[in-house]
This record gives sequence, structure tokens and C-alpha cells, in this order.
Amino acid sequence: MWPPHSIWMGAAMNDVSRSFRGNSNASRDIAHHLHPYTNFKKHEQTGPLTIVRGRGVYVMDDDGKEYIEGMAGLWSAALGFSNERLATVAYEQMKQLPFYHAFNNRSHEPAINLAEKLKSMAPVPMSKVFFANSGSEANDTVVKMVWYMNNSLGRPKKKKIVGRLKGYHGITVAAGSLTGLPVNHRSFDLPIQGIVHTGCPHFYRFGKDGETEEQFATRCAQELEELIVKEGGADEVAAMIAEPVMGAGGVIVPPKGYYEKIQAVCTKYDMLFIADEVICGFGRTGNVWGSQTMNIKPDILTCAKALSASFLPISAVMINEKVYQALMSESDRIGTWGHGFTYSGHPVAAAVALEAQKIYDETDLFGHAKRLTPVFRKHIQSFADHPLVGEAMSAGMMGAIEIVADKKTKASFELGAIGVAGTKVYNHAIARGLFVRNMGDRVAICPPLIINEAELGDLFGRLRQSFDAALAELKSEGHFKG
Repeated sequence: MWPPHSIWMGAAMNDVSRSFRGNSNASRDIAHHLHPYTNFKKHEQTGPLTIVRGRGVYVMDDDGKEYIEGMAGLWSAALGFSNERLATVAYEQMKQLPFYHAFNNRSHEPAINLAEKLKSMAPVPMSKVFFANSGSEANDTVVKMVWYMNNSLGRPKKKKIVGRLKGYHGITVAAGSLTGLPVNHRSFDLPIQGIVHTGCPHFYRFGKDGETEEQFATRCAQELEELIVKEGGADEVAAMIAEPVMGAGGVIVPPKGYYEKIQAVCTKYDMLFIADEVICGFGRTGNVWGSQTMNIKPDILTCAKALSASFLPISAVMINEKVYQALMSESDRIGTWGHGFTYSGHPVAAAVALEAQKIYDETDLFGHAKRLTPVFRKHIQSFADHPLVGEAMSAGMMGAIEIVADKKTKASFELGAIGVAGTKVYNHAIARGLFVRNMGDRVAICPPLIINEAELGDLFGRLRQSFDAALAELKSEGHFKG
């Protein structure tokens, strides 16, 4: 039995109080482990926050401190951090067939069953499902599919793909290029040739004075068309990729009508539309797919994360018949579709993902999330009047709160580095037993979908305390005069 989380509500931050001596987890981590998305110099000084256990929406560190996981790990642990059914299915599949591949016409029942299930759930008719191991691999695969398809169709110049500024599609060479965030490009020599970016559909930040949201959406579509023409038009631009709701770029919900206008431009220039559902898929936005929430009709759809409730790594790419026919023709001409991963459709991961879908259905998890959406929205919007908050935005069970120094001008804090004010909120949240995420002074919340109303109230109560503490700190430092 875990101790009640109230014991730690006022505890000091673990990551600045750990001992790095001897054979501790922290000292061994610093000595041996290279972390993703980490400042390595700072990591040597502070060490890791090591998580050892999970139950429901809570996780516990190796000092015994409990946290509400307000980001579902990485937007992904829809069922939280303990589920006996998924553990049992993984064990049973391990005993029966722990591994097999899908190369050279081989198959196995878990992959077949999962592909069939995903097709039945698709927001539009789809033809085939390809499996990979992460959202990055899925989106990297899509780039190769687009290129392969256009070679098949005798259009060797039609290869360019449009992403969006602040969009996030992963970190492999191609997927990292599709991503529109500077930190994913700087010093990596990205983006690669043939990947271009159109504007971010964030009305709060990029809408012009006097412009309505509809006018802003129209301008976004016009700017997309101008970019396409500049890049060679229908002869050279092949596809556009978009998250229904932008996740790692700041939980940005495009204005109403945006996707209808964007897709009309893509249709005009004979471009595929790719929906990146890695974060939005499986109930996160209030429907099974973000594409349904945002009225998107994709030709290709990628998904991962909640596909298996993140219990095991697996991702998928769904393609329509038009795309499949082109891939089939070219693979026949060459003799094979020369792409795939050792673990594509791994039987244990596929079995767990299929069981996760069964749990979602049997517990009506997506319905639960949809019913909680108004409660979540009310909590998010309650921050709009806070002195630090410029915008409070949400879609379904994901949201973000933007920190500003001046509500009227929307000016950000000038503290030497973007995101410092948000980092203060983040640090105070950790001290109060809450994990959120700061993305350039935009604090994101994305809890496990199993969260109940009382837990949600607790989460936002701790977050409110964290904003208040950050405000007091900024005032004491002379950075906030409001």
C-alpha cells in the first residue's frame, strides 16, 4: 500500500536533493545513461528523477514520493500505469510466440488481428496497415511511402512534403525534418531537402489585429497555397502532414474551418493528406481519432502511443486504396517493398495493443473521456484570469496554459531563455507531486484517460498552487509588476 500522497505535498524537489555518492541509482545513471531531450551538463549536476512504480494515474520515485502523472507519461499512457490484463496478455503471448517477423510473406495472428481491428476503427476507409515501433518510425515510413508512390506513378519530381511550424512528427532524420521545432533541427543539419514548412495555425499568437478566426484560417490556407506554388506546384509537392491538434508544439487547436480550407488546397494540387494521430488517436480529443474531431479526411494515418496504452512499443501506418495500389505496383516491378523493421508487428506488442483496444471498448474509455471533457475544459479555462496566463486552450483531454508577462500585449518574460517562467511552474509542480510539461512557457496537461473527476480536481488544484508559487517567485525577483 502506497502512503497517501498528501504526505509529500510540500516536499522539496527530488532532483536537487539527491546524493550522487556510491552506487546510487543517480550516480550510476549519470555515469552510464545518455538521456533523450536532456541538457547533459545539467544532468551531471542534478541527476535523474528515477521512477520505480506506477498505479492508476500515479507514479512513485525511488525516494517513495508519489506524483500525479499529468502528462500520461508522454501523452500516451491512456490506461495509467498498472493493468493486470495487459500484463497477462503479454505473458501468455511470450509463452506462445515471443517473437516472429513479418518479412517475406510471413505473418502471425496478433498482427493480423490488430490490423483488422485498426481498419475497422479508421475515420475513413483504409486499405492496409503497416506496423512499426514508434511514432517517429511511422512518420519516417510515410515519407518513404510518398516518395515510392510517386516513383510508381511516374512522377519522380513530385516528392516535397509540407509540415508546419511548431508541428511535431518525431525525431528520425525524415520525421525530424517534418517536425517544425528549432531544437529538433539545430546542429542536426535538418531539415533534409524536400521538406518545407507552412505557418502554425495558432490564432492567439499569429492572428493579426482585427482579424477573425475564420479570416485567419483563410490566410493560413492562402499561405499554404503560396508555398506550394513557390515549391513547384502540383508537379513537385506531394503531401502535407499535420497533427489534428498540435501536441509537443504547445497543444494548439486550429480555428474552426481551418482543416476544410487546408484540405481543399491539398486536393487542388493533388497532394496526399497525412494525419499524424500519434498523440490525438484513441480518445484523446473526445473521439476515437482527432481526425473526427477536426473533420479531417486523411489518405494516410499514423498512430502510436495509446495504441498499446504505451505498455509496449508499437506504431501503425494506415493507407488508403489509392496509396496501396501504387505501392503494390512498384513492389511488383522491383520485386519487393524494400522497407520494414525487425519488430514490425511484434507479436507481443501487437497482442497487448489489441487487448488495450478491447479494454477501451469494454470500459467505454473513449466515452468516459468525452464525458470528462467539459470538466477538463472548465478547469483549464479557470486559469484564464490568473495574472500569469495569456491563453488557456484545450481539446478533449489535452490542454495548455500559456504564461505571459503582460496579458494586454501578450509579451513573454525576458529571462534570458524562452521557457524559464514555465520552468518555474514545472518545478513547483514537481515539488507538489505533479508532472506537467513546459514547452516554451506553455504548460501542457494530458492525463491518463482513466483519470476520474476527483483526481482531475486534485491535479488542477496542485497546478493552481504551482502557478501561484511561480507568480510569487517572479514577483520576488522583480520580473513581474502586474
